Amino acid sequence: MPELKRLTKRQRAVIEELFADQANERDVLDKHNVSPALYDQWLGDERFREHLEQRIARAYREARLILARNAPQAARTLIELTRCKKEELARKACLDIIALPPASGPNGAPSADTENDPAAELPPETATRLLAALAETGGKDAC
Repeated sequence: MPELKRLTKRQRAVIEELFADQANERDVLDKHNVSPALYDQWLGDERFREHLEQRIARAYREARLILARNAPQAARTLIELTRCKKEELARKACLDIIALPPASGPNGAPSADTENDPAAELPPETATRLLAALAETGGKDAC
């Protein structure tokens, strides 16, 4: 069985730089002297595509970790905003809280199936009562 060839140094550099801050695909390709035709050829190569997909998956994992790490502070900030004297800001914070998916996955993490679960939606009457209750508690802190 023939061994799969490794990616070239140039291919690895392009993939890594595509994930650098504010990277633009066209600029990265130009910097590394990669024509659109060559890039398309690389994308047709299973090895390159697999490596690119792995890098995409890693970026999403990193993003999920960042979100999870900052979720408690974001939740605290949203709750504080519900008490804002600026009614529109408080209203939007309440709507954001209501729109949050329930934590129903393992270890309290949001479940991937929450979007498709009709039971996960808040009934309009409940949402209205919650908004009213949250609006009544506000007024002490200025935003």
